[in-house]
Amino acid sequence: MAGRALVLGGTGMLAGCVAALVGDGWHVVLPSRRYAPIPAEPLERGDYQPGAFARGALAGGRGHKPTANAERKALWVQADWSEPDQLAARAQHALGGPADLLVAWVHSADRAAVMHAVRPLLAEGAPVVEVLGSGATTGDAPDPVLADHPTQQVVLGYVNLGGRTRWLTHDEIAEGVLAAVRRALEGRPPAAHQVGEVPMPYGHRP
Repeated sequence: MAGRALVLGGTGMLAGCVAALVGDGWHVVLPSRRYAPIPAEPLERGDYQPGAFARGALAGGRGHKPTANAERKALWVQADWSEPDQLAARAQHALGGPADLLVAWVHSADRAAVMHAVRPLLAEGAPVVEVLGSGATTGDAPDPVLADHPTQQVVLGYVNLGGRTRWLTHDEIAEGVLAAVRRALEGRPPAAHQVGEVPMPYGHRP
């Protein structure tokens, strides 16, 4: 049974992840400064389609069970990372109940403040997927911000093409984050996962 998801940073490169959640019946709330439409209906042929393996468990697994079968839709609310309390208040109103999943891709300078502000909006035991850029770590991923919620971390890197490098595509990012969502909803132990290669050697950035 799908429920409510709060996705921070979901109107950009995570749009494919949000579309997959909505397609699987989740009510998704997207706080951000700028509005960006997220497809709430099945995608047309040729549009981004997450892998079946990653999508398979989005409706829930042996981990946290959603508290409500909310209406399937993506709902944007205007908010700014620099005003975390206001962001949390607007997200709470849009959620209409405790969030059963948090996916967070927030700049490192604002990450802790924003995630602590939305912590009271989460259902007890709700899993967290924390997305980190390659610049957030020079080795091991940092400790999860919300230590009292089971957290899957995703560290985004780059693709090495025979000595040349490029950034991950939106599809590759969404696929990696969806795989972490699957693990979170299955109740897997907290862990950090790498998408692409990290860290990026100095002088070899795309």
